[in-house]
Amino acid sequence: MASGVTSTIRAVSALGTPPFQTLDPFLFCVYHKDQYPPGNTRMEAPRVGNGADFDPSAPYRMYHGDRIPGFPQHPHRGFETITATMEGVIDHTDSMGNGGRYGDGDLQWMTAGGGVVHGEMFPLVNQTSDNPTRFFQIWLNLPAKNKMCEPSFKMHWAQQVNKVTRDDGSSLTLFAGEYKGLNGEAPPPNSWAADPSNEVSIYHITLPPNSKIKIPSTATEGVNRTLYMIEGTEGVIDGVSFKSKVYAVIDPSKALTLSNPPTSSSSTEFLVLSGVSISEPVAQRGPFVMNTQSEIMQAFRDYQSTQFGGWPWPEDAMVFEKEKGRFAFFDGVESTPDDVEGKRREGISKAGEL
Repeated sequence: MASGVTSTIRAVSALGTPPFQTLDPFLFCVYHKDQYPPGNTRMEAPRVGNGADFDPSAPYRMYHGDRIPGFPQHPHRGFETITATMEGVIDHTDSMGNGGRYGDGDLQWMTAGGGVVHGEMFPLVNQTSDNPTRFFQIWLNLPAKNKMCEPSFKMHWAQQVNKVTRDDGSSLTLFAGEYKGLNGEAPPPNSWAADPSNEVSIYHITLPPNSKIKIPSTATEGVNRTLYMIEGTEGVIDGVSFKSKVYAVIDPSKALTLSNPPTSSSSTEFLVLSGVSISEPVAQRGPFVMNTQSEIMQAFRDYQSTQFGGWPWPEDAMVFEKEKGRFAFFDGVESTPDDVEGKRREGISKAGEL
C-alpha cells in the first residue's frame, strides 16, 4: 500500500489483527468487537473458554475467561489503561478494592503506576437478546518520574464524554484531549495527558456515506499521530481512497480530512491517537512497562512478594449481580451515571463546515 503515502500520510499498511501498531506515547491498542449471545441466569456464555481464546474468525471470544468472557485478575505497572466503550458492559475490580460496571459510551481511565492488579470481565447481562460488545483498550505510557505513582482510576460516564456532530451525520467522540475548543474530561493527575501541552487526544470518528470531518494540524514539536480504519468498506484519507481497513502514520503538522464517499455501502469508522512522545527508553515484558530491564525484573519480584496489595475479591473472574446496573466504586465512594450533573455537551457544526 505504499501508493497511499502522501504529504499527510507518512506511512500506511493493512490494519492486521490486534494489538495494533502504536507510536510513543501510546504502547498498545486493541479494538474489541464481539457478538456475544444471550447469557444464562449467571451471565455466562454457552461456550467454555480455553484460557487463551483470541480466534479472530469466531463471532466472539472468551479471551482468558472460562464461563464469562474477559480477563480475570492480572497485574500492571508503569503505564495507564484507557478503556473507551461503545457497546456492552465491563465489570472492573482491582487490588485497591475498587470496582464498577461501565459501558455503552463510558470511559474508564486507570493509572497502574507502581502496581495494581485488576480484572475486566464481560458479563452477558441480557438473557433474551444478544450482548454485543465494542470497545477500545489503549495503553498510554507514563514518564519515568510517574511510573511508581499511586494507582488510581477515573470513570467518565457517557454523558461526560463530549461529541461533535455535523449536519452531514459525521461525528467525533472525544474520548480524550481537545477538538476545536471542546475538551475531554480531566485524566488522572499523574497521567502524561494531564498536561495539556502534551496534546494527548483520542478520537473515535464515524462517517456515514457522503460525509467528512477534519482534524486540525498542530505546530507542537514531538507529536505522533496515528489513524486506524476499524469499520467500513471504504474510507478516504487525505484524498486517497482505501477499500480495506488500514493503519496510517499521519503528519500532525498538516490538517487531515477524513471522508466516506456517497457511493459507500456502509458507515466508516476511524480511531485517531495523538500525543507528544515521552522520548524515554521503554522496557516492556508482559504487563509491566518500565525504562530498564532491571526495573522490569524488580516489578516481577515486587509482584511475587506483595501481589500489589493482594486480591480482596472472592473470585479471580469477579462480576457483579445482573441487576446492579452501571456504577463505580472508588476509594470507598460509590457513584452512578445519575450522579453526574448536566448532560453531554455537544458541539454541532454548521452546514458546510468541517
